[in-house]
Amino acid sequence: MKGLLGRKLGMTQVFTEDGLLIPVTVIEASPNVVLQKKTEETDGYNAVQIGFEDKKEKNSTKPEIGHAKKANTAPKRFIREVRDCELDVNVGDLVSVDIFAPGEQVDVIGTSKGKGYQGTIVRNNAHQGPKTHGGSKNIRHIGSLATNGITSRQGRIMKGTVMPGHEGAKRTTAPNLTVIKVDKENNYVLVKGNVPGPKRGMVMIRTAKTSKGDKEPVTLVDYSKEAGE
Repeated sequence: MKGLLGRKLGMTQVFTEDGLLIPVTVIEASPNVVLQKKTEETDGYNAVQIGFEDKKEKNSTKPEIGHAKKANTAPKRFIREVRDCELDVNVGDLVSVDIFAPGEQVDVIGTSKGKGYQGTIVRNNAHQGPKTHGGSKNIRHIGSLATNGITSRQGRIMKGTVMPGHEGAKRTTAPNLTVIKVDKENNYVLVKGNVPGPKRGMVMIRTAKTSKGDKEPVTLVDYSKEAGE
């Protein structure tokens, strides 16, 4: 398992030399710092703790500052763990985007956009009520809840009943996405498709857990050569 923290910058599109258009998400991932290594002997499990994006000491707590000093770095804004990490790293080492390669399958984890309080039609794709022939005027309301079609015997709301409520703002994983390009010099990764969260939102890229195998890398059109000519 490999992992890296970064920020989602937005979406764009790239072209292969075969003329194929690929929609991609740009993820900026400056080198992460290894803050801690956990082992079964000391913590009960194996993991590598990585940190991303410095923050000022005045905005940090003393435990955060002391924890970061063990790795000779500044306190980090985002800290996550990578379980059973296959990277051979030590505390204080840097982890950059080149741990991934084009064609590799990854999972991207982020926090989905918050939509506020939404009704059951938006939140759960429920049907609307009748609009014609002088109906009940109950067009967008959730409707009957406690009967469940068995008026005489139910009389309660079942667990798991879909209802209105807060939509979005949840940890979401986009599985089995393909890495299209890795640029170590500019610290960004292009991933095929969309990933959770808004622009500038923090995301984590990790090895895909349910992948059926990596894909063949594609050759992208290099526009820098044309500009030089």
